[in-house]
Amino acid sequence: MKLTLSQIRKTAANKPFEFDEMVDVSELETMNNDIREIKPVRVHGKADIQGEQFFFSFQIEGEMILPCARTLVDVPYPFTVKASEIFSTSSYYGSDEAENEIHPINGEVLDLTPYIKENIILEIPFRVFSKETNPKEGAPSQGNGWEFISEVKEEKKIDPRFKKLESLLEKKKKEK
Repeated sequence: MKLTLSQIRKTAANKPFEFDEMVDVSELETMNNDIREIKPVRVHGKADIQGEQFFFSFQIEGEMILPCARTLVDVPYPFTVKASEIFSTSSYYGSDEAENEIHPINGEVLDLTPYIKENIILEIPFRVFSKETNPKEGAPSQGNGWEFISEVKEEKKIDPRFKKLESLLEKKKKEK
């Protein structure tokens, strides 16, 4: 989402510059995070100017697909993020500005996309859970040589190799 400074200055002289756009952030799917899919997000907000500083307050709305923490099925996660960013065209950008998270603007075009992506990444929850109790495409409960046994449903299965030993123990019990 690129905005020109002249466009912002022209509008923001009388009232705040307002914007409302759909932004493609599908690049987040390829990064090292849990996002499996993310559709274009809606970004809307306003920008004010005070001297050489541009104050942006905006809201990001969208939906991402994350894996369930229990079953690894896809879980749609709608989100709304409120964000504020400050930019400066001042040539005297120093450590104070960096410490206060005031971002420098180089040139006449301001690209908000990296800051939108950063705010979305910060919004990713630690874990999400599917509302379905037993989803069909969830994590498998058995495989090649293994089977998941819950504590609730633990059946007493005897290893076939020990079956003969059990019969010997039963004979001893009958003899007593």
